[in-house]
Amino acid sequence: MIKGVMFDFSGTLLRIESTEEWLAATLAATGITLADEEFAETARRLTEYGALPGGPAPRHIPAHLETLWHERDMSAEQHRAAYGGLAEAAGLPAAELVQALYDRHMNPAAWQPYPDTEPTLRELRRRGIPVAVVSNIGWDLRPVFRAHGLDALVDTYVLSFELGAQKPDPLVFRAACDRLGLAPADVLMVGDDRRADGGARALGCPVHFVDHLPVDQRPEGLAPLLDLLGPS
Repeated sequence: MIKGVMFDFSGTLLRIESTEEWLAATLAATGITLADEEFAETARRLTEYGALPGGPAPRHIPAHLETLWHERDMSAEQHRAAYGGLAEAAGLPAAELVQALYDRHMNPAAWQPYPDTEPTLRELRRRGIPVAVVSNIGWDLRPVFRAHGLDALVDTYVLSFELGAQKPDPLVFRAACDRLGLAPADVLMVGDDRRADGGARALGCPVHFVDHLPVDQRPEGLAPLLDLLGPS
């Protein structure tokens, strides 16, 4: 019987804005203007290099960033350096955009909950089922949850940069289960990454996957998990 739920963050409960929206918001904040063609080309290169955290994966990782990329979620410093390095590699029209782009992605306005995120979390709370957010991340996402009115529906956060371990390491899922006070077999892991989130299976946790789609393309991705919990 499932008595608790662990959720991934990005691509599961909330989704980052598009690369074009991210770039436009950063340009507006810095007062930098680009012609239409330069804007489109800059957005294309940022996408190619996967410089937007939570966005498309890099198609190219420069050799000097490969190790940093694979360990990026172990600390705040590594996360900023990895994504800043990818933005630099993409080539930007102004040097100050590297840090400005990184700072923008941590702004709660850059994130949008999936349509069924709040209803699902509220239903879990109504049923008395505790919730943990378990994320490979290099910054504190709690302000995002507070800004979107979701923080009160989460019992605990297990963040890789705070723990010093990243999914699929079973240590991450063990920490979440311990904080929920539940045995792994009683805690469902919900995520979008088959490898990272699937690591919960090593502890005996059941796993349910959702698709990492834009918010407007996934209105009810979380709905099936309520069926897994049985009648309320």
